[in-house]
Amino acid sequence: MPKHVAIIMDGNGRWARKRLLNRINGHEKGAEAVRTIVQTARKLNIAALTLYAFSTENWQRPRPEISGLMLLLRRFLASERQTMIDNEIRLNTIGQIERLPKAVRDNLKAVMDATANNKKMVLNLALSYGARTEIVEMVKQIASKARQDALDPAEITSETIADHLYTRGMPDVDLLIRTSGEMRISNFLLWQIAYSEIFFTPTLWPDFGEDEFVTILKDYQHRERRFGAVPASD
Repeated sequence: MPKHVAIIMDGNGRWARKRLLNRINGHEKGAEAVRTIVQTARKLNIAALTLYAFSTENWQRPRPEISGLMLLLRRFLASERQTMIDNEIRLNTIGQIERLPKAVRDNLKAVMDATANNKKMVLNLALSYGARTEIVEMVKQIASKARQDALDPAEITSETIADHLYTRGMPDVDLLIRTSGEMRISNFLLWQIAYSEIFFTPTLWPDFGEDEFVTILKDYQHRERRFGAVPASD
């Protein structure tokens, strides 16, 4: 089983449009899919699940949609807090969290504090997240330490870089899933997915459920991960 699964949850808007609903209805249905996949990942003992919930580019969406998404996030946190506590799931966030509304930040902190000691699984919500921004911030931190003589540039390694990313202390992503049929990475975890297995599915996110998730995990188990090496059979 993969230790770390990341998912680009795409297709809420198209799901709603196909049903002549507004985009918020699609996001509401997408929140139900989040609940299902988190519960499935926990049941299957996946150590870390990272969900691309809101990108830095999503701030360009219409204000009413952004407000609706923030309200849905607050509702999700309130409804799932006890479930995370009961199932030993620790909530974590990655991204420019300071850009989120104060009420959302307060809700996030409350749930993160309540689940801080949970050990079975980490649920990472990527909020106001962009991988290029993450990498720029990492470079700034390392450059600052080097300028202050706290870090010798000659000793910078891959581990040094990983330790200055939002995901510090977590394993790299083993499996990346993107729903809705789009075949691109969309500025998501560019460093962390260097050797990930990638699976694209045409299923729109609100329709993505446990059965398809398990099918993808089974496919992952049959893939040969080489990390650039020649397989033993060759």
